[in-house]
Amino acid sequence: MDLVATRTWAAERRPIRHLDPTLILAAVALSVAGLLMVYSATHGSLATLRLDPGYFVKKQATFLVLGLVLMVMVATFDYRFAKVYAGMMYVGMLALLVLVRTPLGATAKGAQRWFQVAGFQFAPSEYMKLALIIMLAAVLSEIRTQELSAPDVFRATAIAVVPILLVFIQPDIGTTIVLGAILVGTLVVAGARMRTLAALALVGLLLIFGAFRLGAIKQYQIDRLTAFFDPSSDSAQANWNKQQAEIAIGSGGLWGRGYLRGTQTNLKFVPEQHTDFVFTVVGEELGFAGSVVLLLLFGVLIWRAFRIALLSKDPFGTYVAAGIAAMFAIQIFVNIGMNLGIMPITGIPLPFLSYGGTSLLASFTAIGLLLNVHMRRFK
Repeated sequence: MDLVATRTWAAERRPIRHLDPTLILAAVALSVAGLLMVYSATHGSLATLRLDPGYFVKKQATFLVLGLVLMVMVATFDYRFAKVYAGMMYVGMLALLVLVRTPLGATAKGAQRWFQVAGFQFAPSEYMKLALIIMLAAVLSEIRTQELSAPDVFRATAIAVVPILLVFIQPDIGTTIVLGAILVGTLVVAGARMRTLAALALVGLLLIFGAFRLGAIKQYQIDRLTAFFDPSSDSAQANWNKQQAEIAIGSGGLWGRGYLRGTQTNLKFVPEQHTDFVFTVVGEELGFAGSVVLLLLFGVLIWRAFRIALLSKDPFGTYVAAGIAAMFAIQIFVNIGMNLGIMPITGIPLPFLSYGGTSLLASFTAIGLLLNVHMRRFK
């Protein structure tokens, strides 16, 4: 056996040799930063109520450990098995999205999108993102042409529309946007024509217009859009959220006020600061410099995902990695954009940083899938 054959055999037999440490380090660094930011955003109010100041961060740390275990488990099996069970995963998550709208689902702040299990909330929409990625990858990888035909695009769209509608009525506009971005990102990588995508976008806009006309959009969601496009409107709460987020980030200056020293954060001016607005803690306490470091870590994460998509030796792996890259990219852009006031407030978590067990577990599951594709690129 010659040297090249020996190396190829070793690569196939020991995929763990081809882990992507850069991807792992970026995800773990972001998660640790998330723990610090969640503690900063919550310890003051908890202490005032004479509760454990570390309550939220301890729960998040528990999910971080579980997420790392889940990442390793997902990276262990051959990702091609996911293609075989793609339909089952997709249908299973659709069933959960239906069940969460029944009395089994928990309602909070006008939305019914969680199951309450032993004191923890489980949001099936977070895992619906991954199920959709795998289902689209499984379907599109069976197409042997370089360009997708219009029927191929509409078939993929039909697969995505069902969960999009189920998530939309929860209501959860943020996750609806993410699911749509996953569809578009995967179609672009799969070779969809621009005119077909343009037609798809037009249909999407018409459906959004119809949703407004039929009253399917909640009033608080309309207020958020109104506050974004018309800051002088009467949408007081939406304007307050936007203004306080901008003040918090702007007050950080170049180097920030210092960890645990943010006045906007300590005085709780910014609502939902440990979840949707966690980036304001970074901006206020770590300043522009800290925010740039955070964005660089996110940039590394997305770069590695796209790199894995390019290196994959089969279309299924390529589409899975591309779908995950699109998922992370749109969440990061929309969340940070709404914190900066350049995007409407939609209620979307910042991956790895925002408090939330389901989101963190789903994010590490996605990292496990990326590692899986990367490790087996020689097989």
